[in-house]
Amino acid sequence: MESFTASPPTLARHIRDLRQSRNLTLADLAKASSVSRASLSRIENGEVSPTADTLAKLSTALRLPISQLISPLESRLQAFVPRSAQQVYHDASHGFQRRNVSPPSAGLQLEIVEATLEPEATISYDHPSVPGHEHHFVLLEGALYITVDSQTHSLCPGDCLRYRLNGVSEFRAGPDGARYLLALA
Repeated sequence: MESFTASPPTLARHIRDLRQSRNLTLADLAKASSVSRASLSRIENGEVSPTADTLAKLSTALRLPISQLISPLESRLQAFVPRSAQQVYHDASHGFQRRNVSPPSAGLQLEIVEATLEPEATISYDHPSVPGHEHHFVLLEGALYITVDSQTHSLCPGDCLRYRLNGVSEFRAGPDGARYLLALA
């Protein structure tokens, strides 16, 4: 089961507000995201939390980074963000956890995400949510294989991979899992 440190109703409201602010019906968003209208309704009503795959599809359809889909932009800059206030998304079905270390801010462009993949777990994205989005990826622990633009990179702790995301991407953890930081600009 997926879980958030922020309550599911908060995520549900945020997704509904994003859809409505773009004047999209549930049917419109379902068509754009390839997520069924029934599933979207259940997500917006807080009955279920979206998986990592569903978040990726919604962020692509809404043209937002996943971090902005998970949590709204801060209206005012909060300089200090204690760990206890950092929103965490957990998708147990994919062995994936994501922490928004620096929440999205209307006043700043850079965001930092800390993520963990369980041993041998894989996360794949068919399309970037924001084409050309700049990523700086640093592996902290474990081993990770990242495929971007049809090229696979094998990362060891301390390695950095920088790229602009324009197509399919895949992140596959090694036998001991992986923990990494991702800076998004």
